[in-house]
Amino acid sequence: MSNDLMNQNSPFNQLLILPSQQDHYQGVLNASIVLVEYGNYQCPQCKEVHQLIQEVQQHFSSESPEENWLCVVFRHFIDEHSAYPQAQKAAEVAEAAAAQGQFWQMHEMLFTHQEALDNGYLVEYANHLGLDICRFLQDLSKQVHANRINQDIEGGLESGVTAAPALFINGIRYRDRWNTEQLMAAITTASH
Repeated sequence: MSNDLMNQNSPFNQLLILPSQQDHYQGVLNASIVLVEYGNYQCPQCKEVHQLIQEVQQHFSSESPEENWLCVVFRHFIDEHSAYPQAQKAAEVAEAAAAQGQFWQMHEMLFTHQEALDNGYLVEYANHLGLDICRFLQDLSKQVHANRINQDIEGGLESGVTAAPALFINGIRYRDRWNTEQLMAAITTASH
């Protein structure tokens, strides 16, 4: 295969925006395995991938608890022609929670209660996490975090993401079947 042809294909298989301190991540950024997920909170497949990643995290932490060799990064990806009208608001809610140091707690809450993403419920989740509700509501009404979400989406588009969920393992797009065995096998291969 000529170099030209490989370069044409690379944007669709490679993560062009590398994980950084700006991202929401669990683990350390220089871990042996870095999973980057593009997702949204209303898409049922994204919830399944979220559960898959949790299984993988549990597996690796129970196998080698002292080693921090798996890092999980979550980035927002909402397609403008999305069939998920509440995805944008849910992403803004996650970011408003992040501004108060509770991103992963809200992330979990939104996936757990995926079928209940109306405004009343979102405020309830924020209340449950003990967030400053005035600040939370102000962030939402002023769309303070919309740019942050758009940056994630643009980065995804640059890397060839057209729909959520999309997963990258060490910068390479994962295109296998979405089940624990296949994902674990891909991670194990990437770690060698």
